[in-house]
Amino acid sequence: MSKPTLFQKIQDYFCRANRVYLSCLNREDGVITKAYGTENEKVFLHSIAGESRYMNLLSRLEDCAVESVIEEPLDVEYAKLYGVSVSVDGEQKLMWAALALIDEKIPDAVREKLPQGTLTTTEQGVSLALEFLELLTRQLLITMKNESLANEALEKIKKSDEEIKQQCHMLEELNSVIKLLEPDDSFVSTAEKALESTVKALGLSGAFIIRQNVDGASFEVIVSSGDNRLKTISTSEVPFFTGRQYIISSNSVRPEKFRNFMGKYAINAAVFQPMYIKNNCQMYVCFYDRNDGRTWEKSDISFLNDTKCVIQSVLGKKITTNSLAGSYASLEAILENTGCGIYVADVLKQEILYMNSWCKALLGNTIEQNQLENHVLLDAANAKSFEEIYSVEEDKWFDVHRTDIKWVDGRQVRLVTLYDITQKKRYQQKMETQANNDFLTGLYNRMRCEQDLGRFINDAVNSSSTGALIYIDLDDFKHINDGLGHQYGDVLLKAISHSLTHVHGIENHCYRMGGDEFIVIVTGESMPQLEHILNDIQQIFVKPWCLKGEDYYCTISGGVAFFPTDATTVEEVIRKADIALFNAKKEGKNRIVYFDGKIDGKSTKRLDLEKHMRKAAMNACEEFMVYFQPIIDVTGEDTCAGAEALVRWNSSMLGFINPADFIPLAEYLGLINPIGEHVLYEAAKHCKYWNDMGYPDYKVNVNLSVVQLLQNDVVKKIKKVIDEVKIKPCNLCLEVTESLAINDMVRMKRILSEIKSLGVAVALDDFGTGYSSLNHIREMPIDIIKIDKCFIEHLGDDDFSNAFVRMVSELANAIGVKVCVEGVETSRQYDIIKNMGIDYIQGYYFDKPMCIKDFESKYI
Repeated sequence: MSKPTLFQKIQDYFCRANRVYLSCLNREDGVITKAYGTENEKVFLHSIAGESRYMNLLSRLEDCAVESVIEEPLDVEYAKLYGVSVSVDGEQKLMWAALALIDEKIPDAVREKLPQGTLTTTEQGVSLALEFLELLTRQLLITMKNESLANEALEKIKKSDEEIKQQCHMLEELNSVIKLLEPDDSFVSTAEKALESTVKALGLSGAFIIRQNVDGASFEVIVSSGDNRLKTISTSEVPFFTGRQYIISSNSVRPEKFRNFMGKYAINAAVFQPMYIKNNCQMYVCFYDRNDGRTWEKSDISFLNDTKCVIQSVLGKKITTNSLAGSYASLEAILENTGCGIYVADVLKQEILYMNSWCKALLGNTIEQNQLENHVLLDAANAKSFEEIYSVEEDKWFDVHRTDIKWVDGRQVRLVTLYDITQKKRYQQKMETQANNDFLTGLYNRMRCEQDLGRFINDAVNSSSTGALIYIDLDDFKHINDGLGHQYGDVLLKAISHSLTHVHGIENHCYRMGGDEFIVIVTGESMPQLEHILNDIQQIFVKPWCLKGEDYYCTISGGVAFFPTDATTVEEVIRKADIALFNAKKEGKNRIVYFDGKIDGKSTKRLDLEKHMRKAAMNACEEFMVYFQPIIDVTGEDTCAGAEALVRWNSSMLGFINPADFIPLAEYLGLINPIGEHVLYEAAKHCKYWNDMGYPDYKVNVNLSVVQLLQNDVVKKIKKVIDEVKIKPCNLCLEVTESLAINDMVRMKRILSEIKSLGVAVALDDFGTGYSSLNHIREMPIDIIKIDKCFIEHLGDDDFSNAFVRMVSELANAIGVKVCVEGVETSRQYDIIKNMGIDYIQGYYFDKPMCIKDFESKYI
């Protein structure tokens, strides 16, 4: 859930529970919540505290560095205007404006004029409400910040893993290149192997070595890897034989000679490196890529330089008749520039033959303490090829990679590389703690519960034993929170968690699932004591809890499911225990119920639908399919003008779900945002394809729900889709409902204007079903009015329907917008509409919504 939606819920709850009118603001976005109350209430409140009062209050609040709650004087005694500033780490993050009507101070004359339902409270009630509001908001902001930091840490870990993986891959290929120093093959054969290994490692198109002939005026390709187009290069074509290195990426600006050369051989990126023989540049090794998007990284160039050094070393070795010193010098130059710790050891003699400077820096304390010869990193003969090792002397974690090679003097040695992964391990440890434990109670959390339950189910299946899962929910916990405040609700949750972990048999199998829900798992030797465990859990709640100096009682309802008898998967066991819990609540609460297969299917259906929808939304919305219903232009010869995109859900577990069943639930659960963004992207992508395939004027209509439209970043998301898909904005039309548009006309006009500024069209859907005035329609920035199908059903039989459609057509023509009629199913309806000046028709008369394959087969 996004921050604006979350704070809207907080505002609405406080207004109802504490009877105080609130508005939430921040510096970046201004007002981020919708005002509470009816239009009559808003007019009355504005007469008491106008805009100037609010602006003065916010100005004072922004400048106030000491107080978190300040009061703005008003002209009447019965109303109070407060400002609440919420800061985190000394920085102001959020502000609340609160207007309270003090019941005992309202004069009778004023009371008689109060709009129905006006919220009133007491001075003490206002004080307590604002105190808790500030506490709750700060805690939420801290939680959001911690979540952001955790996500940032996770991204760093992922990036570190990718870098290490890439380094390992490069090292493996480097080892294969280094081994080329060993055989006594010809130079051409050895160089060809080195080029092939490098091309494979970096995913290049090819490489070649070009030599200047003795005449000094011609060149010859003597070694190549890849295609043979570069075998014959004429003298006049070579622009790089100058003794310098050239690094040219796909997006690099290049001189004309390079442009001509690379264009002729379809090369998009290349690295040209000189090779010297006795201080003379007589050869060039060239690596190239024909694919777009190649940008040479520092690690790429380092790897290519290492390859060139090996080839040059082999060449020098041949020239100097296998000079050992020359080979060792070249190898040392390579190993010193690999970017990781490397040492070479004679395993039989337990002797280190070589160690680069990176390795000496990583093992500085070990070397200083003379522990290197006995160190765990000095490998035994049976050491693993890869492992993670912790060094006590260095207080560091290392990734250690080992491979056996032949050293330059011919003996068999072990090449060991070290990567410092200490930061990664510490991030992992921190993330594991955050990932496995509930921050409030210290119990294991939902994720750990699912991991443990999966293991317990497998153990039970393999051992033919049984386990039980107890799903617990506190009865009427909301009354504790509302009556005493969330801080005392948290105290109660901590006390309950502490008591659960002291029940014999379940000490380490207690989990907080969120809110006031807990799970207890009973396995193994504890199963014969299940009834005793259930009784002990219920006994915890027989005695009162001391909160705020008073005794309060709190009971529980529970549901029990057995595994693997009731279910054999994590999701099913939890689901069935949840169903049993649901029935415990229905039977009157304060009881524990076992799962029964005869339990009412309605609760099962709702839980199934919600669970599978959440799973589908998390899985990149792949189960949500986009269907298209053609929109027909009837101003001429009834040609297809495009289509409306409609979402359909084909659940892998439940089959096709009626949109009327899942769309309202998706909006309620907040899942309509990812689903709607998926539909928008897919619709735009397919429309771009139609435009490219010979239908440049085809347009696609996509519905925006109220939840999507109220997101602060809705315009940015629309622009992102346009930029990624590269669709012409004018070929995208976004539909909003009439009822949505008239609820907050000022805000809707602003948002729709921003959308239209992108070049996107806007359609007003379901026109005629709301209560908008014609004046509002004239003010709204729309391009199309879509008449709801309820007015089409009785065309020809109902004078009102006929008059309404004709009137909307004339109105649209007057204000310069087009009209689309939905729900046309019969030829009679079509004939009537055709003569009314309508622009577009949509309905079963032409086609029903269809999958993309069928739509493109018929209309593309």
